[in-house]
Amino acid sequence: MTRPGRMIASILSILGVAGVLAACDGSAGSGGSGATTLTLYNAQHEDLMQAVVDGFTAKTGIKVEFRSGDDAELANQIVQEGKASPADVFVTENSPSVQVVADAGLFSPVGEAALAQVPEQYRPSSGSWVGFAARSTVLAYNPGLISESQLPASMMDLANPEWKGKVGFPPGGADFQAIVSAVLSLRGEAATRTWLQGLADGKAIYQGNSAVMQAVNEGKIPVGIMYHYYWFKDQAESGANSNSVKLHYFKNQDPGAFVSVSGAGVLASSGHQKEAQEFVQYLTSADGQHRLAESTALEYAVANGAASADVLPPLSTLGAPTVDPGSLNGPKVTELMQAAGLL
Repeated sequence: MTRPGRMIASILSILGVAGVLAACDGSAGSGGSGATTLTLYNAQHEDLMQAVVDGFTAKTGIKVEFRSGDDAELANQIVQEGKASPADVFVTENSPSVQVVADAGLFSPVGEAALAQVPEQYRPSSGSWVGFAARSTVLAYNPGLISESQLPASMMDLANPEWKGKVGFPPGGADFQAIVSAVLSLRGEAATRTWLQGLADGKAIYQGNSAVMQAVNEGKIPVGIMYHYYWFKDQAESGANSNSVKLHYFKNQDPGAFVSVSGAGVLASSGHQKEAQEFVQYLTSADGQHRLAESTALEYAVANGAASADVLPPLSTLGAPTVDPGSLNGPKVTELMQAAGLL
């Protein structure tokens, strides 16, 4: 072979090797979803999301990396990052924070297939994100201190003078702030201000749902506002912080029967739109919901026909008020709670 011929053959050989390497490298093209890695900004419980991610990766070959934080922290981070955000998908515990990102115009519309898998009450009318899990507001009470017949008819009554100092609540958490957002949506600003001030005057403030439940369990306070799954999780483990606690469900469309929705949305800036939509669709699929229900999180599955853990009272029995989860106003709640001296 002549020297020019050998040079051409060498170049072709190098190009051939480069082509093979490019084909093996998932970043070199859009072919082969299995080589894609999604970045998930995760404000949900990691055990729950890990169970779902494991199923998704096993089914699709698409890997998912976590960046975990709380609802408001990650929502604000995404808004600050804007179109430069590395996030592909954002999931929350409560809907006000996912709505903050939606209001900033940073989500792609959720695919019709995912939306169709979830009843309307568990997703915003805008379709900018979709619900995939839920948790119920409950009143934890110590039957050694108070009987269920002595509990108020409405959660709103807990701000009355006779309950001063007797109601534990965790104002710094996204869970309680979501409950406040439901009160605001259902009863209006004036009633919300009055309710918050009544609770604030009692000063029975705790750092989180678990601390509220433990205080009720230890008899420090007779009642506390929290979400259902903290009690069910503790009962499933040892009962050490819940054996002297029972749960009261207000029902009757009371604000105290509010069911908070965990949301998932696809960032419009994501370079993996197809794969990110696949992930959200999997979250709301029969398999994704089954994995959620079987996890230790003990939150509610919300998709059409999805069964939650057997130990939970069915969602249909809770008498929850009707609230468009896309209408819950997190920034206004922060303003009201600051005015009451709770933040």
